[in-house]
Amino acid sequence: MKYRSVAAILPGEPIEMGNITVKQPLPTIKVERVDPFLLLHHFGPYEVEPPFDPLDIGPHPHRGFIPVTFLYQGELRHKDSRGNKGVLRSGDVQWMTAGMGIIHSERTSRDFLEQGGILEGVQLWINLPKKYKMVQPDYQNIRSSDLPLIEYDDAKVRIKVVAGPFNGIKGAVRSHTELTVLQVALSKTGYVQLPVPREHNTMIYIVSGKVQLNENWSYAKEHAIQFRSDGEGIALQAEADSEVLFLSGLPINEPVAQWGPYVMNTQTEIMEAMRDYQMGKMGFYTEY
Repeated sequence: MKYRSVAAILPGEPIEMGNITVKQPLPTIKVERVDPFLLLHHFGPYEVEPPFDPLDIGPHPHRGFIPVTFLYQGELRHKDSRGNKGVLRSGDVQWMTAGMGIIHSERTSRDFLEQGGILEGVQLWINLPKKYKMVQPDYQNIRSSDLPLIEYDDAKVRIKVVAGPFNGIKGAVRSHTELTVLQVALSKTGYVQLPVPREHNTMIYIVSGKVQLNENWSYAKEHAIQFRSDGEGIALQAEADSEVLFLSGLPINEPVAQWGPYVMNTQTEIMEAMRDYQMGKMGFYTEY
């Protein structure tokens, strides 16, 4: 396999968000987006001590893209203006197609807040092409046990297929666009090659640990790596127990207009989103 070369190394820069600090490797001054991937936030690990909720994200709107939450530790509860409720537990994935508009909140679950513990996760924003920006919203709460699992290298590499296809396996989520999203857990010395469709844009985010990339340089946790489209895939070998998020997708190649929680194609559409939210066209949110 010819490996893809590294286009950019993107450290997770600390960003203040209310009462918390998150690591943000995308977007940066260097790289605005890796089409179709718009934003990546790594929150935690936070020590949750009752009654303080470190991740109390109250109701807010979205339109025109897919916000995804990968929960690595802890529990989160979700509620939205379309009547969906859910509790996200360690290893679960929340895949929410905002489409024409949705209002939702994410907070530490009541049970976890009472018990305390470690909270950690990644939020990813994935763009939608113009033809799907105004589809009906879709909420998917996917249990860890429902994610297809593939093992390599005597089970030292365990891959959960969130969005596929990958190695003939269909991913767990329903998606409007061509994506491969994998959660890759590697025990120390674990080795795997991950093929990439030539037309895809690709990046990885190292959630924890340290990995050697393409049998060459090594990279530590809290770094994203963007790749050029000049090879057939990448290789990972763990120098410590590691968690890596692998992201690959067909670029949309459309204009992007973004303001806060809205991602559209034009500034006029952003203004329309703001108006529709104020007029209640994204549904009505009521507290617990």
